[in-house]
Amino acid sequence: MQERWDLVEKYPGQFRSYVPVFTTYTDSAFPSDEPTDQGLRVALRYEVGRFFASLERLRQATTRRSLNEAYTAYADMSLHFDRYLRVGGLYTYYDSLISTEPLFTNIPDNALIFSDPKKDPPEVRDLVVVTKGPDKGKIGIVIGIYPDGKGNCVVKLDRYKGLREIRVLPLLWVGKRLGEQDPDDVFLIPRKS
Repeated sequence: MQERWDLVEKYPGQFRSYVPVFTTYTDSAFPSDEPTDQGLRVALRYEVGRFFASLERLRQATTRRSLNEAYTAYADMSLHFDRYLRVGGLYTYYDSLISTEPLFTNIPDNALIFSDPKKDPPEVRDLVVVTKGPDKGKIGIVIGIYPDGKGNCVVKLDRYKGLREIRVLPLLWVGKRLGEQDPDDVFLIPRKS
């Protein structure tokens, strides 16, 4: 987020060193031949494969100094790591709330303060509020916008019980937060001149 290519260049090697950890956990946490364990191993291996494919795209984007490609690759890495944690049962809490939308039933939409996503769509690095869907009212930061023309973005939600979950959402469901905001954690690393 701070365009510190000197730091990002080191990520691929560091992350690749975690392959044995992913493999060992996957095989030891779900070791049986039961269909559920087999299915979970397949799902976890899939997420690891997608994570490392995204890591390779990050490496290539970093070599080319392509900021938008790096954002998308990082967003995908975050998404697949989040899914690995979720499928593997590694989150330290379980949120039984399926949707926050019912919490907003008697609250007018204009009670949430955000810019109109149609007139002023959020961009990568913008602090946002989710305006529709099961995560309505949650806040976070846009960490990637998919260039495929489908209008989806990746949002890293703000910390809840120590964790930051990742969501893929339609851009029209995400509005820029207005007013003075506390900076996101990712902005605490100083930019290099």
